[in-house]
Amino acid sequence: MVFSSHIFIFYFLPLVLLLNYILPFRLLTLMLVLVSYVFYGWANPLWLGLLFTSSFIDYFCGLALVKFSGLPMNGSDLPWLAKGGPRNRAQKIALAASMTSNLTILGFFKYFDFGASSVNAAASALGWEPNIALLHLALPIGISFYTFQSMSYAIDVYRGDAGPLRNPVDFACFVAMFPHQLAGPIIRYWSIAEQFRHRTLTYAKFARGVAFFSLGLSKKILLANPMGHIADSAFAAGTMHWYDAWYGVVAYAFQIYFDFSAYSDMAVGLALMLGFVFRKNFDDPYLARSITDFWQRWHISLSTWLRDYLYLPLGGNRRGARRTYVNLMTVMLLGGLWHGASWNFVIWGALHGGMLGLERTQGRDSLYRRLPGIIRVLITFLIVCIGWVFFRADNLPRSLEFLKSMFGLSHVPFGSEALAGTIYTPYHLMMFTICAIMVWSAPQAWNFTQKLTPLRAGVCLTLLAVSFIFMWTQTVNPFLYFQF
Repeated sequence: MVFSSHIFIFYFLPLVLLLNYILPFRLLTLMLVLVSYVFYGWANPLWLGLLFTSSFIDYFCGLALVKFSGLPMNGSDLPWLAKGGPRNRAQKIALAASMTSNLTILGFFKYFDFGASSVNAAASALGWEPNIALLHLALPIGISFYTFQSMSYAIDVYRGDAGPLRNPVDFACFVAMFPHQLAGPIIRYWSIAEQFRHRTLTYAKFARGVAFFSLGLSKKILLANPMGHIADSAFAAGTMHWYDAWYGVVAYAFQIYFDFSAYSDMAVGLALMLGFVFRKNFDDPYLARSITDFWQRWHISLSTWLRDYLYLPLGGNRRGARRTYVNLMTVMLLGGLWHGASWNFVIWGALHGGMLGLERTQGRDSLYRRLPGIIRVLITFLIVCIGWVFFRADNLPRSLEFLKSMFGLSHVPFGSEALAGTIYTPYHLMMFTICAIMVWSAPQAWNFTQKLTPLRAGVCLTLLAVSFIFMWTQTVNPFLYFQF
């Protein structure tokens, strides 16, 4: 089910909100689990088995971590493990079971065919006969998000950063809650643990939630989708003029930002309507003045996850400069692979990892220190756009061909002007300009909704109404991050 679909907005959501405000508090979490399972199983009920398995294993691993600690298990609240204290063999096995099960589920469905095809290609290059059959498995929606989220719970309990949950319904809700289950943000258990016990349903929360949802839906329908048309046309074309290529990749930069930040805004808004408060996931990333700054602003829930559960355990920057650069590159390579099973994503991760390392050698932002702020923002955006080529193109040869067009190195055949008639329509040029204004000048939804004046509320409701009108004229266009 998609947030920007008629069945969600006009049927599913009203029913959930009605139940959320008429049922007694003790039944709300169970209700959210049931409707979230319906939401997830709408596309393919078989995928519910994976979601349940991941939740089941990590829930019991959390209990095992306390049980094997020797601490008393009686009472309504389970004791927390001592932070930073020693862990015995049984506890380490329980944590390993959580990590192994989640990574196995994710690896099998997302990376088996990629690994098999890579081995087959290497075998063919060596003159051997490739013999690993591809399974062509359909990637379950949201699997990258809920496996990371569920696994982080067991790690937090093991470290003593969070106490384990006794109630399996609460844990199932934490993993499966429909606002964030398909495309994030990646929620950390400690950030909402107390909200399962105590959360308020207020007019202020509901109003801000509606405003968030309205702004997110309008970003998706009115901005991301038109930019997607430009990007799709450019990346589907052959060689093109350099200005067509740059126009196409910048349109994709706008598309992926407005598409993904729209989902995050809608998720935050839906959570507020249900009484939960999620953390911010985007912070004007295209205003970043370096790649380091970019990753402190883009997909914050993922970048902090990679920092806390991968970069820091690898040693972070505590083991010398060389090890720091290796850690940065390792994290970004794995971050690239997390997005997709393709060498394009590996190169995208390597580009960002290399830039992070280069900036660190110069001292945070000192690589650009003599440049005006606006030039630093422009350089960072251009580097990000080059990376987006690998993110968007279908394969590596197409990525390289597109980059050649961007830098004027491709032969442009006669008749290529046909592309211009598709992407330079007055409507698309107007929307491209509005996107640029929104990216570099408009306030963030997070700030805009903090104090809802009558004028701001009117803007949100007007955008919601316009989005509904446009939604009726568009086919369902899933969010980009569903594929990850």
